[in-house]
Amino acid sequence: MSKVAYFEVHYTQCLNENAEVIGALPPFAHDPQNLIPLYRTMTLTRLFDKKAVSLQRTGQLGTYASSLGQEAISVAIGHVMSIDDVLLTTYREYGAQLQRGVTMTEILLYWGGDERGMAYQDCRHDFPISVPVASQVPHAVGVAYAMKLRREPRVAVCVLGDGATSKGDFYEAMNAAGLWRLPVVFVINNNGWAISVPLAAQTRTQTLAQKAIAAGIPGEQVDGNDVIALRTRMENAIEKARRGEGPCLIEALTYRLCDHTTADDASRYREQAEVEARWRLDPIQRLRTYLTQAGAWDEEQEQSLQTELTQQVEEAVQKYLDTPPQPPESMFDDLYESLPSALREQRQTAIARGKSHA
Repeated sequence: MSKVAYFEVHYTQCLNENAEVIGALPPFAHDPQNLIPLYRTMTLTRLFDKKAVSLQRTGQLGTYASSLGQEAISVAIGHVMSIDDVLLTTYREYGAQLQRGVTMTEILLYWGGDERGMAYQDCRHDFPISVPVASQVPHAVGVAYAMKLRREPRVAVCVLGDGATSKGDFYEAMNAAGLWRLPVVFVINNNGWAISVPLAAQTRTQTLAQKAIAAGIPGEQVDGNDVIALRTRMENAIEKARRGEGPCLIEALTYRLCDHTTADDASRYREQAEVEARWRLDPIQRLRTYLTQAGAWDEEQEQSLQTELTQQVEEAVQKYLDTPPQPPESMFDDLYESLPSALREQRQTAIARGKSHA
């Protein structure tokens, strides 16, 4: 006997683009003071981001992926995760990483080509940045399966871009996570562009959130420029997964105000007028406007914060620039328990050449 199935994809927004409250605020946001830590981290993320781009432009950093305009997503994620949870992410979630103990210096080392940047000294169980598209999604399923198998009250949080939802890795991971009711939360940073491919050119679905439904996973949309709404829905999804109620997918709707990376020129494939119009949705300005109107923030506090955080960024940058490079023979480390003879010979050659150029 056949039957008709109906599904809904809910959308959550607390602050609109004019910083006006839509409906009732969640309990944690009743006191504006509780929002200041979110604002601080979003501001730090943007200042760090601006400096990293500057370093790349002056030849002091490799190709870098900016998170300009998307700070609310990563900051909301990092704010509600437990330290024992595991973050598996792409290359735009600096706000989450900073809250979890990853340092700005470590992030710079990574983009500078130094693998030690991903050997986090704190929160070592978090996964390194994933550049291959969607490869971290099945990894998250494996992590969550281990958590369930061990009966640990932990959650895997996997962040991916809109382009990753067009990969087979994504669909396979969704199916497994739904089937096994795993403690994993998938977050789609839908910034509208998969490098130069607009969303409309890669899918005919009305939403990306609905892609979870076929796997038996609830999917929802959230205003990705509204950190209050994001924090609320992320907390709900994480705690639901922690209670053993299965996975969830959150599609955060935002916009990439920057190039895909510093190796990209987005002006080749999108109009400047489109970008300028999207600046009205800036998540940092939205929260600042709300805090100011609520009497919880003023220009003096803003200037003090900018000075404080700029100093933190500069100190992290100097530490990065002062870090001695790895010796050339380190490329052979962590490959084998015992190096094969051919590689032992190559390692000795690298050591000898390194000394000759010292």
